[in-house]
Amino acid sequence: MDFARIDYIVFGAYCLLIVGVGLWVSREKKGHTKDAADYFLASKALPWWAIGASLIASNISAEQFIGMSGSGFRLGLAIASYEWMAAITLLLVAWLFIPIYLKKGIFTMPQFLEVRYDARVRTLLAVFWLLVYVFVNLTSVLYLGALALKGIMGLELWVGVVALAVFASAYSVYGGLKAVAWTDVVQVFFLVGGGLLTTVLALNAFSDGQGPLAGLTRLFAEAPDRFNMILFEDELLYTDDKGVLKDAYDLLPGLGVLLGGMWIANLFYWGCNQYIIQRTLAARSLREAQRGVAFAAYLKLLLPLIVVLPGIVAYAISAPIDAADEAYPWLLNAYVGPGLKGLAFAALIAAIVSSLASMMNSTATIFTMDIYRNYLNKSASEAGLVRTGRIVALICIGIAVCLAPLLASLDQVFQYIQEYTGFVSPGVLAIFIMGLFWKKATANSAVVSALLSIPLTWALKWFFPALPFLDRMGVAFVISVAVIVVLSLAEGKGQDSKKGISLGGGVLKTDPLFAGLAFGVMAITTALYVLFW
Repeated sequence: MDFARIDYIVFGAYCLLIVGVGLWVSREKKGHTKDAADYFLASKALPWWAIGASLIASNISAEQFIGMSGSGFRLGLAIASYEWMAAITLLLVAWLFIPIYLKKGIFTMPQFLEVRYDARVRTLLAVFWLLVYVFVNLTSVLYLGALALKGIMGLELWVGVVALAVFASAYSVYGGLKAVAWTDVVQVFFLVGGGLLTTVLALNAFSDGQGPLAGLTRLFAEAPDRFNMILFEDELLYTDDKGVLKDAYDLLPGLGVLLGGMWIANLFYWGCNQYIIQRTLAARSLREAQRGVAFAAYLKLLLPLIVVLPGIVAYAISAPIDAADEAYPWLLNAYVGPGLKGLAFAALIAAIVSSLASMMNSTATIFTMDIYRNYLNKSASEAGLVRTGRIVALICIGIAVCLAPLLASLDQVFQYIQEYTGFVSPGVLAIFIMGLFWKKATANSAVVSALLSIPLTWALKWFFPALPFLDRMGVAFVISVAVIVVLSLAEGKGQDSKKGISLGGGVLKTDPLFAGLAFGVMAITTALYVLFW
């Protein structure tokens, strides 16, 4: 990308602003020493608007800007199901999951599993999450971010990986969740504003200067096959980066997206995922948490305009790219002019570093609170826990830096993330769902479900290779639930577990404002699916 001086100034100002805000909010009052609640849960003082902004800034990263735009290039608007169905999922999580989590006063998702089951389940799932965060999430975000830097600025892949890691670490390692959440409030303005700017400029260019609405109209006319939300077999064939002809149905299997595995992916991500739920655990109150999640749901409805539509524009233009994940960087190079490139680039970097910072903090939280405090140093002081969290965050990002360049051989990294997270998510979600809403679920059944999760999914992949991975996740979830039911009934002889959760007494409560916001999200989502069926 040919950066003008003003672009460097804009981008440099953004970097200084983020680091400055992060360090400023991390300050402690005179005489106060940062404790675990301060570092890992932002002193439990986040308002709704900070929660909603942080949820989106943490969720939207290079895997969306780069990976989902790449999938938009290959698959079209259908990939937006990950965003629009997530809006409905957020409402379910706010209503059914968050009230229970907050009532239990937990720091981590594995800690909840000990409260509901036992220490074995907590430790097993803590290890699972640590492996997924370091070897899948952190690694893939670093790689995709560095790929963007390479395509836009010509930086070597390893240089981009190191630069992003250093930027994300500069404020998050010291400040913890408070620094991450409050900088996310700033990041989301860059993310949404700069992202929409790129979409508007690309559509305007596609219309030969007639405006973004004219560009969108032309896009509907010239690429109608890229605007179907539900794909059936042989409806959309595409050639991947290696020249292999593939069927989009294998990735987004028709009605199975609406009725099957997509729910598993979304409920696992939004309802059981530490670096997402951690923001709501840090809320001032249940009301603030639920309203923040509803705010995030509305932002999710907007995001396909930012992360999917640019990929469709690149497809319609027949962008001269070698890999689908190069679509977004190519658009920035081709259509964003001097003076605006710095802002558009800041939006991309904001998405990347906010997610990296969130993942680092949550990985550190799980290791410190679930492994270190339980097994390595049971008498650790509050200051010792904070110090351990900082060290672990640096170690995890260091491992990811070493592994990220190894992902260069993949075609659509967004799909890689979804599929390989899917080896863990069905079994883990089954443990949570049954633990939350079925009193008879036992600890032994949860352990078996957790241990079977990866082997079961691998077996389904081996014996049914033609089964789309989203459908495979749905099947694996049903089997995992059946395992928990059968083992629990056999062990408990039909009796409720002593650790079963009571949902009486108005635990699952909401306020009228949340209910109204939820109705609006559901109405908009339904209208979008009807429009693009």
